[in-house]
Amino acid sequence: MSERKVLNKYYPPDFDPSKIPKLKLPKDRQYVVRLMAPFNMRCKTCGEYIYKGKKFNARKETVQNEAYLGLPIFRFYIKCTRCLAEITFKTDPENTDYTMEHGATRNFQAEKLLEEEEKRVQKEREDEELNNPMKVLENRTKDSKLEMEVLENLQELKDLNQRQAHVDFEAMLRQHRLSEEERQKREQEEDERETAALVEESRKRRLLEDSDSEEDAAPTQPWPALPPNPTAILDEAPKAKRKVESWERSVGTLGSRPQLSRLVVVKKTDLDRSIQRGLAPPSAMSVIQSLGAVRPHPESPPSTPPGSVWLRSTSEGLGSGGLLSC
Repeated sequence: MSERKVLNKYYPPDFDPSKIPKLKLPKDRQYVVRLMAPFNMRCKTCGEYIYKGKKFNARKETVQNEAYLGLPIFRFYIKCTRCLAEITFKTDPENTDYTMEHGATRNFQAEKLLEEEEKRVQKEREDEELNNPMKVLENRTKDSKLEMEVLENLQELKDLNQRQAHVDFEAMLRQHRLSEEERQKREQEEDERETAALVEESRKRRLLEDSDSEEDAAPTQPWPALPPNPTAILDEAPKAKRKVESWERSVGTLGSRPQLSRLVVVKKTDLDRSIQRGLAPPSAMSVIQSLGAVRPHPESPPSTPPGSVWLRSTSEGLGSGGLLSC
C-alpha cells in the first residue's frame, strides 16, 4: 500500500546536480526569527525593564570574523517594548550563555559574577603554586585541616541522629495526649464544682428571701389546683353545642357556671370560718353585727309586734329589709 504523501521525486537518468545554478547570497544577510529574551535587561534609553522569557520578532545575523572552536557566533536585534530603541546581544558558546552588546544593561547576574570570581581565585592559586613549592605545602595543610573539621562535624551529626533514633516519638505524643486529657478533665470538674456552689448559694439566698417575705406578708388563700398540662383541654372530647335561646342572649343562662368561675375566690364570713373550725355557730346578734348596717327603720310600721326590730341590710345582708324577732 502506497503512502498518502509521497516525498520521493523522479530524477531522470541524465540528471547532473553540478549543473544546477547556485544563488550567491551575502554572508551577513539577516533572517527574522522568533525568540525569547535570554536574561533580564533594562533599556538604557527609557529605563524599561524587559524580563527573561519576553517574546520578540528578532533579526538574526552571523557575526563576521568571530568564532569559538569553529562554532559561529550569532547576533540578535530586538526593539524595546516602550521606546522602540534597538537592543543587540550575541551568543557566548564559551560560557554557554549570552552577552549584552548594545542598548541595554543586564540585571541579576550576581551568580555569574560569583562564578567568575571563583574561577579567578582558582587560577591565581594555580599560578602561585606553580612557582612556589612552600605555598603548595601550606595549601595542602590548610586543605587537610579543613577536611578534618568537616569530618568531625559529620561525625557529630551522625551521633546526634543515632541518639534521636532511639527516641519513641509515638510514646511521647501518647503521653502528651494523656496529660492534656487529664488537664481538661480536671478543669471541667473544677468548673462543675464552682457552678454547683454558686447554684447552692443562690438557692439558699432565695429561700431566705422567701421566708422573710412570708413572715411579713399576710396569709393568702391558695389558688385552686389547675390541670397539670395547659394543653389538656385540647385532648378533651368536644361537647355538643346547645342552641342559645333568644331570651338567654339578654338575660343569661340559668344554672350555668362560667369557665373561669374557679378562678374567683368567694370571701368567707365569720360564720363560715367558725363552721370550718368546728366551733358553735354564733348568735343571731353577732351575725347581725357582722353583716353590718343594722339600724331600726325610721318608719316602723304600726303592725310591728313588741320585741321585734325592723332591719335594712346592705348588699351582703338579708335583702332589702325584714323583721327579726329577739
